Amino acid sequence: MMPNEMRVLIADDESAALNGLARRLAEVADVRIVRRCRNGIEALEGIRAATPDAAFLDVAMPGLSGVDVVRSLAPSERPHIVFVTAYDRFAVQAFDLYAVDYLLKPFDRQRLRETVARLRERRELRGGRRRDEGLDDLLRATAAPDRLVVKDGERMLMIPTQDIDWCEADDNYVRIHAGPKRYLVRMTMRRLEVELPRAKFARIHRSAIVNVDRVRECAPLGGGEYRMTLANGVRLVLSRGYRAAVLNRLSG
Repeated sequence: MMPNEMRVLIADDESAALNGLARRLAEVADVRIVRRCRNGIEALEGIRAATPDAAFLDVAMPGLSGVDVVRSLAPSERPHIVFVTAYDRFAVQAFDLYAVDYLLKPFDRQRLRETVARLRERRELRGGRRRDEGLDDLLRATAAPDRLVVKDGERMLMIPTQDIDWCEADDNYVRIHAGPKRYLVRMTMRRLEVELPRAKFARIHRSAIVNVDRVRECAPLGGGEYRMTLANGVRLVLSRGYRAAVLNRLSG
């Protein structure tokens, strides 16, 4: 890889748009396309696998939108983001607050070159770091995602967060309990805690996270710990380290 080379991922569900973007990026010096994706799920998997410097994401894609893709990524996983959109100028202004840039379809070669220049400038300002703090603000300010996207072998699972009752650590995996269904996925509890909507989920133990809407009873056990009973009858322990924050959530 050349020292100044920018590795990019592009995603669009329209073949003509995807090919057109690829063709124009190929004309820009020191830009290399590392992944071409035809939907949001491919884009999410591609970003995690290829770790590009930047991602050009179509806003409206089936399965996962461009914004959904960004929401599904942990902060350390996010490349610099460019939204590609056919939205009107009011929506574009909103995206411009949080992304490095946007491309309003149809765009010309000069507009694309300006976008690449902005990406280079942002990368230099942040010392080569891929994380974009503006996107963190977007994720905190907007509604939490309504589904958890996890990889299960060759499959990508989309689990509605409203269906999740609780999650437990299981060695190097996490077991997600969602009604009668169980999902065993390779993920850390910390990673899961970041990806789940904070307004709905709370860490109660180093090895357990619960959907606070499922909690029906919380009773002291002694020694600073509490017994937490969920709507489905499952009993869990609220440890001392998480007690204050969780009890405050439950009583708020």
